Amino acid sequence: MKELSLSQEIDLHIDRVQDFPKEGIQYKDISPIFLNADLCTKIVKAFADLSRGKIDAVCGIESRGYLFGVQIARELGLPFILVRKAGKLPPPIISQEYDLEYGSAIIEVKKGHIKPGQRILIHDDVLATGGTASACAKLVQNCDAVVSQFSFILGLSFLGGLDELKKYTQDIELLVEY
Repeated sequence: MKELSLSQEIDLHIDRVQDFPKEGIQYKDISPIFLNADLCTKIVKAFADLSRGKIDAVCGIESRGYLFGVQIARELGLPFILVRKAGKLPPPIISQEYDLEYGSAIIEVKKGHIKPGQRILIHDDVLATGGTASACAKLVQNCDAVVSQFSFILGLSFLGGLDELKKYTQDIELLVEY
């Protein structure tokens, strides 16, 4: 029997939920991935191999970007930087507002956690429209650091997020694309 690629193995562990969060949408639920420790190890190793020597720190976007982001940083022996929703971090903080489909949101990082000149990997679970990841990239740039890479477990190509992020770097890793 032929061994599955990492992309195929991840795809087999993603649940498809019809009409969630609203009618006409097929939600891609990554939570079953976490039931398979071997697959999680393979994912961390793949991301670490793609980033080795290219970055100085990992920014994980709250909250699911923490799940693999902190493990990637640990695997590479690099700092992990929490990017949080507004109001979750004590001062001093640096904020970045961004637009949502209906309204806006704010993400924050502790002042001084992102160092000037650092090459940063921005990690999250899913790339959709790219709004949150783009806001994180602006936050990194406002700290005088460099967006070196983005990484995601899966990307929803039809939502245009990849094009949104290419203005920061061409090095964008998606383990599975839909």
